[in-house]
Amino acid sequence: MQYETRFCTHCATPLALLTQAEDGGDVQRLRCPACGWTHWNNPTPVLAAIVEVGGKVLLARNAAWPVKMFALITGFMEAGESPQEGIAREVKEETNLDVRSCTLVGAYEFLRMNQVIIAYHVVAEGEVRLSPELVDYRLFDLHELKCWPAGTGYALADWLRTRGHEPVFFTAEENAERRRGLDQPAAKD
Repeated sequence: MQYETRFCTHCATPLALLTQAEDGGDVQRLRCPACGWTHWNNPTPVLAAIVEVGGKVLLARNAAWPVKMFALITGFMEAGESPQEGIAREVKEETNLDVRSCTLVGAYEFLRMNQVIIAYHVVAEGEVRLSPELVDYRLFDLHELKCWPAGTGYALADWLRTRGHEPVFFTAEENAERRRGLDQPAAKD
């Protein structure tokens, strides 16, 4: 479900598309006609982890995803934490693994969701116990990994290159098959 900001977060007045001079010239944005508050609609930072456990990469399946769709561990950064602290927290929360090292892979756009993904390679240890958010995981040798044409898939590809592996991407047909059903509305109870 897509949500949109419709009311001022300061005074609850309905927002309106208003043009105002900004550093780059006149810009139309959702603004409050009563108090002047602006909804900037800035991208949200999302953290992603290429989790390496015992020399293999862990990919997980979210409970809301199709059976064939596995991806990196991801989550939102919390207020007051660094990205490195955030990714260690997410890995612990979602897999029960303890992060022993954390290295930045890069930052990637995810325009469809208005997000910026900050991706890390983490070496983790422990016993995998998935959170209720995840329903399955698989451990892959590097040569078995296939990348997907989206933010975290590009992060995985960049990381594979640093390990001397030229990444292989899913074909358009394979990617459509692994995503089949993802864009369907959730079943109503």
